[in-house]
Amino acid sequence: MSEQSFDEEKFTGEIRKFLKKVGITSQIEMENAARAALAAGTLDTSQPLQAVMVLEVPALGLRHKVEHQLALE
Repeated sequence: MSEQSFDEEKFTGEIRKFLKKVGITSQIEMENAARAALAAGTLDTSQPLQAVMVLEVPALGLRHKVEHQLALE
Protein backbone atom coordinates (compact mmCIF):
# COMPACT_ATOMS: atom_id res chain seq x y z
CA MET A 1 0.00 0.00 0.00
CA SER A 2 1.46 3.39 -0.97
CA GLU A 3 1.39 6.26 1.48
CA GLN A 4 -0.54 9.29 0.26
CA SER A 5 0.76 12.78 0.90
CA PHE A 6 -0.61 16.29 0.64
CA ASP A 7 0.70 19.81 0.42
CA GLU A 8 0.97 20.74 4.11
CA GLU A 9 1.67 24.39 3.35
CA LYS A 10 -1.48 24.66 1.21
CA PHE A 11 -3.51 22.80 3.87
CA THR A 12 -2.24 25.14 6.60
CA GLY A 13 -3.23 28.12 4.45
CA GLU A 14 -6.71 26.67 3.93
CA ILE A 15 -7.08 26.11 7.69
CA ARG A 16 -6.08 29.72 8.36
CA LYS A 17 -8.61 31.01 5.80
CA PHE A 18 -11.34 28.90 7.39
CA LEU A 19 -10.48 30.07 10.92
CA LYS A 20 -10.39 33.70 9.81
CA LYS A 21 -13.85 33.31 8.26
CA VAL A 22 -15.14 31.58 11.41
CA GLY A 23 -13.67 34.29 13.64
CA ILE A 24 -15.01 37.24 11.68
CA THR A 25 -18.49 35.85 11.09
CA SER A 26 -18.78 34.57 14.66
CA GLN A 27 -17.84 37.95 16.11
CA ILE A 28 -20.43 39.72 13.97
CA GLU A 29 -23.15 37.23 14.92
CA MET A 30 -22.36 37.48 18.65
CA GLU A 31 -22.30 41.29 18.59
CA ASN A 32 -25.63 41.44 16.71
CA ALA A 33 -27.25 38.93 19.07
CA ALA A 34 -25.99 40.82 22.14
CA ARG A 35 -27.31 44.14 20.79
CA ALA A 36 -30.70 42.55 20.03
CA ALA A 37 -30.91 40.94 23.49
CA LEU A 38 -29.95 44.25 25.11
CA ALA A 39 -32.62 46.09 23.11
CA ALA A 40 -35.20 43.44 24.05
CA GLY A 41 -34.25 43.70 27.72
CA THR A 42 -33.29 40.04 27.93
CA LEU A 43 -29.55 40.47 28.50
CA ASP A 44 -28.23 40.54 32.07
CA THR A 45 -24.97 42.45 31.63
CA SER A 46 -23.89 41.65 35.18
CA GLN A 47 -23.47 37.98 34.23
CA PRO A 48 -20.91 36.59 31.80
CA LEU A 49 -22.11 34.77 28.72
CA GLN A 50 -21.11 31.14 28.23
CA ALA A 51 -19.80 30.75 24.69
CA VAL A 52 -19.29 27.34 23.13
CA MET A 53 -17.69 26.61 19.76
CA VAL A 54 -17.66 23.12 18.29
CA LEU A 55 -15.39 22.34 15.36
CA GLU A 56 -16.21 19.23 13.40
CA VAL A 57 -14.36 17.70 10.47
CA PRO A 58 -16.27 14.47 9.87
CA ALA A 59 -13.82 13.04 7.33
CA LEU A 60 -11.10 13.20 10.01
CA GLY A 61 -13.27 12.01 12.87
CA LEU A 62 -12.54 15.33 14.59
CA ARG A 63 -14.85 17.00 17.09
CA HIS A 64 -13.20 19.77 19.12
CA LYS A 65 -15.10 21.84 21.70
CA VAL A 66 -13.95 25.18 23.10
CA GLU A 67 -15.77 26.96 25.93
CA HIS A 68 -15.22 30.47 27.23
CA GLN A 69 -16.92 32.95 29.56
CA LEU A 70 -17.54 36.34 27.91
CA ALA A 71 -17.57 39.19 30.43
CA LEU A 72 -19.91 42.06 29.61
CA GLU A 73 -18.76 44.57 32.22
